[in-house]
Amino acid sequence: MSEKYDLLVIGHTAMDYIMTVEEFPDPNSSIPINTLEVFHGGAGANVTMVAATLGLKTTIISAVGRKFLKSDYLETMKKVNINTESMIISEDEDTPTAFGMTNNNKDQIFYFYWGAGKEFANTKPPKSTIESCKLVHLATGDPSFNQKSSIIAKESEKIVSFDPGQDLNMYNGEKLKEVIKNCTILFGNHYEIERMEKLLNCDVNGLRDFGPKIIVKTSGKDGSTVYTKKEKIKVDSVYRPAVDPTGAGDSYRAGFLYNYINGEDLKNCAKFASAVSSFIVEKQGCQTNIPSYSNVVNRMNDFYGK
Repeated sequence: MSEKYDLLVIGHTAMDYIMTVEEFPDPNSSIPINTLEVFHGGAGANVTMVAATLGLKTTIISAVGRKFLKSDYLETMKKVNINTESMIISEDEDTPTAFGMTNNNKDQIFYFYWGAGKEFANTKPPKSTIESCKLVHLATGDPSFNQKSSIIAKESEKIVSFDPGQDLNMYNGEKLKEVIKNCTILFGNHYEIERMEKLLNCDVNGLRDFGPKIIVKTSGKDGSTVYTKKEKIKVDSVYRPAVDPTGAGDSYRAGFLYNYINGEDLKNCAKFASAVSSFIVEKQGCQTNIPSYSNVVNRMNDFYGK
């Protein structure tokens, strides 16, 4: 089958209720919320929206409620030519919703209403959609669905990237290992990589030995590190004061995959990704300040040099 799309993203589309507080409350107490905003979000949709805006031909598999079909969120996706034909539509549940708090230290806590996301467990991954893409990115979502999708993608000789994100706690060791062994690129922030190492009783080289050729660890303002069998590449972050760190990781993944699909070396993938994420943190919301390709290149060259 010919590859109609550059990128397929499998993962959540959600509405985000983003709050800022001075500090997190102790159990059995309350604290005032300083700000409350509602945004388009979901890790899968975040990656898809950024990648499509940069110029990739994208398609997405998410589970959403029927009301989503008449939402401005769907219209926003259509404006950047995202194919949504493989969306899973729930008749009984609403679109997933995230409730996130960020404190003065920029630490975050999220509560996530799965809603329609529960439909993943009862749905067979669409083989034809997976076969239609160059690269399949597995974002936060149902572990079993991601596992099954990773098997189909690997058998179809697709590039597979995997970012369990904040759903990492839903994976047991065997299921996590199964997905990792089917992926080409494994993403995680420094907390998540450490948790994966602990869960699988190995170090970063051990994670790579399970299957992925590339491991990308992001560390916020401290930059990112790309691990391969032959090298360890450290790249500084393009620092911008963070108004809201939500979505920075998803946009980094989108930027990295954009350059990877377009044949750039790994160091430039990480530099481009860091430049992309620097725009996202400048405004509140995961999709509020998505940059154009030219804006990313200009900022990247200004920071790192041409």
